[in-house]
Amino acid sequence: MSKSDMRVYVVDVDSVLDGSIRAMVERGEIRGKIVILKSLVEYFHKEASSGRSLGYTGLEELRRLLELQNPDVEVSVVEDEKRSPKDYDVYVVKTAIRDYAWRVGATLVTSDSVQASTAGALGLPVIYSRRGVQGRLKFESFFDSKTMSVHLKEGAPPLAKVGAPGRWVFVKLREEPMKASEIEEMAREIVEVASRGGGFVEIDRLGSTIVQLGDYRIIITRPPLSNGWEITAVRPLVKLRLEDYNLPEKLLKRLIERAEGILIAGAPGMGKTTFAQALAEFYARQGKIVKTVESPRDMRLPPIVTQYSKSYADIGELHDILLLSRPDYTVFDELRTDEDFKLYVDLRLAGIGMVGVLHATSPIDGIQRFIRRVELGMIPSIIDTVIFINEGRVDKVYEISIRVKLPTGLKEAELTRPVVEVKDFLSGDLEYEIYTFGEQTMVIPVKSMTRPPTVEDEVRKVIPEAKVEVREGVLIVRLPRLGGRITARKVKRVKRIAEEHGLELRFTPE
Repeated sequence: MSKSDMRVYVVDVDSVLDGSIRAMVERGEIRGKIVILKSLVEYFHKEASSGRSLGYTGLEELRRLLELQNPDVEVSVVEDEKRSPKDYDVYVVKTAIRDYAWRVGATLVTSDSVQASTAGALGLPVIYSRRGVQGRLKFESFFDSKTMSVHLKEGAPPLAKVGAPGRWVFVKLREEPMKASEIEEMAREIVEVASRGGGFVEIDRLGSTIVQLGDYRIIITRPPLSNGWEITAVRPLVKLRLEDYNLPEKLLKRLIERAEGILIAGAPGMGKTTFAQALAEFYARQGKIVKTVESPRDMRLPPIVTQYSKSYADIGELHDILLLSRPDYTVFDELRTDEDFKLYVDLRLAGIGMVGVLHATSPIDGIQRFIRRVELGMIPSIIDTVIFINEGRVDKVYEISIRVKLPTGLKEAELTRPVVEVKDFLSGDLEYEIYTFGEQTMVIPVKSMTRPPTVEDEVRKVIPEAKVEVREGVLIVRLPRLGGRITARKVKRVKRIAEEHGLELRFTPE
């Protein structure tokens, strides 16, 4: 076949990114001239210069394509219309590729279904090159059945968390440090497979990329953000149903009948998302319409549950979608920014059941994250149930209510005010009170204030100025030398206290 008779193919952005054009050439499915527009090279250059993985992956795939040794294929870069750097965005480049193919009568090779349909509408011959995920990826070789996460850092040995939430250990997977070239190749492979449809590139910023690839949540960082290439891949080990948590009947009834403003709190790696996933699936089985807001989308839920990515829409768009579609419950995994909290609050006040997931080292910390963001009196209308997860189990459950009362520990009736009460849901014990005092919002642990009075407390109620201690079965009351009037009646009451506790009484001067 002479060069003049060779069929001409023009490659699109996606067919390069996902490696499908290279794979077709390697398999001998394409023979002829393969044209790469210079605009495509400049687009990938711009993306790589901005620190985005798509740019690095595209440039590497182009290099591999140009280096292929195939006598039946001629690959060349062709100059097209010059543009300013700001014009090298994906829409402009895709349009330029399509226009060039239409102008010279070439066949367009693309794995973008919209581009393929547009080319068909123009009467262009088109090859749809998208291929599925094939084989096991390199980073997966570091995982086994008990591995929760893998941590690969340039210049350091690969590490893994092995075990279960709250009960894991760090394991060194090999002595030899990871090379930058190894991690770069894994990152390129991950982005390529995600571009083929095996997952989603949720976030691609200068220096970092977050990918959801099947069950894996993958965070890629690179210079200048980090001091070397790094990949962190996290995978859930188990998929639990709500019944697997053996929740008390009282709590299960509340989740079904009353809880509509739920917070799931806990430290990182303790199983918050696993519980939220189980709760979302439980509500779906109860015939509720459930949607999620995630970034990245790493919950494993049935198709009936729609999972929205916060990375692909702004908060306003998500607000409109959820408000107009009116789900029974929305699971927000996880609350980080002021905008996240605002969306949770707005939807909850609109009557939508909300389940929020957030990091907290103690159950009360989760509530305090709302205090500076909303008026105190609104908190019980927004949050009614707080579930604290520790080591993969429900460790604490709070219910929240508000009433007008005199805060615990205060005496003057004029200090009565609205008080948010935080109670242990299962025991009914009041554990915290939240109220404003002057310009400050006070979060007071009440449980320690309501402990049974000790002998020392009882004596101090009678003689406040005395110093009291119990030592070896003797109640020692040290009286001040000056000030304070110790009456016979007070002495008699102290004697009665000592007798009730089986103690010998001794008065001494201070």
